Amino acid sequence: MAERRGPILIEEEEVEGPRASPAEAPPVPDTIENAPDGQAMRTMAALAARRGSRLGRWFRRVTGALVAFFVSVATWSAIDALLLANPVLGWIAMVLVGAFLIVLSLICIRELAALARLARVGEIHAEAEAALAGGGDLARARKVADRLSHLYAGREALRWGHERFAERRGDVFDADALFHLAEIELLAPLDAAARIEVEAAARQVATVTAVVPLAFADVAAALTSNLRMIRRIAEIYGGRAGTLGAWRLTRAVFTHLVATGAVAVGDDLIGSVAGGSVLTRISRRFGEGIVNGALTARVGIAAMEVCRPLPFAAGRKPQVHSLIGRALGGLFPGRRDES
Repeated sequence: MAERRGPILIEEEEVEGPRASPAEAPPVPDTIENAPDGQAMRTMAALAARRGSRLGRWFRRVTGALVAFFVSVATWSAIDALLLANPVLGWIAMVLVGAFLIVLSLICIRELAALARLARVGEIHAEAEAALAGGGDLARARKVADRLSHLYAGREALRWGHERFAERRGDVFDADALFHLAEIELLAPLDAAARIEVEAAARQVATVTAVVPLAFADVAAALTSNLRMIRRIAEIYGGRAGTLGAWRLTRAVFTHLVATGAVAVGDDLIGSVAGGSVLTRISRRFGEGIVNGALTARVGIAAMEVCRPLPFAAGRKPQVHSLIGRALGGLFPGRRDES
């Protein structure tokens, strides 16, 4: 029969000096491993802002010219053979090719017109900055106002604001006040529409990142949502960017963001959204979605600055925490932005 053992008594060693209490223990450092860093948005920004080498660009140009040459020669040979074998089929093929060339020419004309309109908006923006930098040049500011009025003359949604601006601009004798009046009467509705587009894109990117666990799905969602957002913002401000114009505009926006470090994630960005490290403790994917949405809001603000015909006056530039707060207000009812 096994011997039954009793309790074991371990005597505490004597400690010289005062005993330390739990209140005197050092605080646990609030560090988070694998904190959300917006990897999808940073990857997408690097891809969009990456500029190929000159040799690569020439390779693509020569390859495109070579492919176009062989396609045209093969098409002409096929039509010539059809005309000899069956004149009816040959003429049908010739009509179809002619229709294709006409449509292609119209697309090229539309792209060139879109690029010209984007350049026009950019020129107005540059002239406005020059007028403000020149100590408030009223004559130059009025020229900018004339071009701005002509730009939005055909917008039915801005008809009332356009008429009010035309009535009141004669009473303004200061460049800053003239631009302020233009912002209130002409650009305020456009700014509101652009903010709605930014909030929708941020909400979509955040939702896809948090819900879809597939690899590269968040990068694809971020790329498509940001491209659509930038194109819509350009259309809202009158740019009407085509395919080439939208891609050039996207590269300009992301090049600016990468150069200024705006795609980096800092404590101010996470803290302005929902309390910083709490997001990662709840869910890593959830935290990544919030950060990607906030970075999308940053991209939207940069796109507004690039596409807007007038620079933002003091206090009128949208803030990331306001946009992301309204976009994700359903997730954080207590943090809905009052502004």
